[in-house]
Amino acid sequence: MKQIKYFTLALLLAGSLAGCDDFLTVQSPDELTSDSFWRDKEDAEAGLAAAYSKLEASTDTWEFPEVYFPVESYREDIIKPGSDAYNYPNWIELANFTYTNGNSQFTAYWRDNYYGINYSNQIIENVPNIPQGQITEEDRAMIQNEGYFLRGYYHMKLLLNWEQIVLRDKYISSTDELDKPLASRAETWDFIIDNFTKATALPAERTTETQGRATRGAAYAFLGWAHLTRAYEESANKESHLNAAITALNQVTGYELVKELRSLFDGTNKNSKEGIFELQLTLNTANGARYRTQLHRFIGCGELWGWEEILPTDILVAEYKKEGKIATTGRYDSRLYETLFIKDEYFNDPEAGNVYGYTYDEWFEGADKPAFRKYMPADYAGMYANYFAPNIILMRYTNVLLMKAEALNELGRTSEAIPLINQVRARADMPAMTGTSQADVRAQIEHERMLEFPLENMRFYDLRRWGKVREALAAAGRTGFDPAKNNFYPVPIQEVNTNNEVN
Repeated sequence: MKQIKYFTLALLLAGSLAGCDDFLTVQSPDELTSDSFWRDKEDAEAGLAAAYSKLEASTDTWEFPEVYFPVESYREDIIKPGSDAYNYPNWIELANFTYTNGNSQFTAYWRDNYYGINYSNQIIENVPNIPQGQITEEDRAMIQNEGYFLRGYYHMKLLLNWEQIVLRDKYISSTDELDKPLASRAETWDFIIDNFTKATALPAERTTETQGRATRGAAYAFLGWAHLTRAYEESANKESHLNAAITALNQVTGYELVKELRSLFDGTNKNSKEGIFELQLTLNTANGARYRTQLHRFIGCGELWGWEEILPTDILVAEYKKEGKIATTGRYDSRLYETLFIKDEYFNDPEAGNVYGYTYDEWFEGADKPAFRKYMPADYAGMYANYFAPNIILMRYTNVLLMKAEALNELGRTSEAIPLINQVRARADMPAMTGTSQADVRAQIEHERMLEFPLENMRFYDLRRWGKVREALAAAGRTGFDPAKNNFYPVPIQEVNTNNEVN
């Protein structure tokens, strides 16, 4: 039998909640096994904390940005590796599409998502068996439904990045269960959709104590995304999946757009009215918690004291400027200024001090070098600090509006899509879109999504859904992409070596 590396037969979680300001603050109990652990609500929530802790690979100070962004962002035409990234060949081969199935970064991504699935399966299987009186039936149902949501989420992240994956629908308790073949995409989509559908029984809102945990809105939003993605993959069922996407997305209610877009990403407006599902980060280190990052160093360019691992491309800057200075502010699309630092009069106003109290030219010494403002701290003190803890937004209301507009337009309901697009544009101080045809709206949605989601890692999935990855990358001067080889990552060699059913 191949060496077992990915799944242990002992309980893989050893966490219990330490208390309360932060759901993800975890401490380890002593001498617990899978048979003795699931005793009461406290144990159930400890198991749940372990399952949440694997969102977006790991929130470890180093591993989080070094896995999440190279694996998901470096394939995009609007992103390029920064100067320091070239010191890491295993990152650069992702950007150049020269990787093999031994790449360490997507191997870690695969591994951590399967850890999340394993924890989720333990919740789903064990929470129903906690004795009555040790947990209320309301809490039991809620925690189990969170397990369904997370299991659907982790499988979906894997299926977005691999053409076929191993569908893990139960907790592995013996070596006989380790070997399992890759499932078909249709089978896996059915499974993901079923899990998100079950999770729609979650509460619509969260209390202060449970802030950041999955909600009904999150379940419906990801359910809609699953159907929208699947619609393009299954032409025979495209209409039914588009209608299912709209039905799900129509249930995402109670949210609204936040005017100051950058506040969603700089740590000043966590769990806002726009945020549907956010990875909760905190500077709190009590009981060994490690939910803070040095993301501002990873994102930041050298001039802003960053390591310069990731930079915007000229294509992204040009797209922001594409419509000219027609915003109600008299400037370009406001999303430009919320997302990037660029050489522009807005950032060179000495009285405003819009670049951490100084002008762009003072920081960049006259150079013209676009850099990210998104996911950078709000002020000088935050940038100076060694650690940073903004929430990482995994789903927000803007995405729901634009996904719904896309589904409506693809069904020929173009007039219903336009007001949704204009709602997004209004937040950016932009006038209503021009054009009324299906082609006009399709092009406008592509434009809006390109401007809304840099560093939120939606671009590659969007381009692949539309069949435009090669075209977009070629326009960015990157010719190494082959859809047959690079639309999806290869199954990691470690999975091949540990699973006798995968070749």
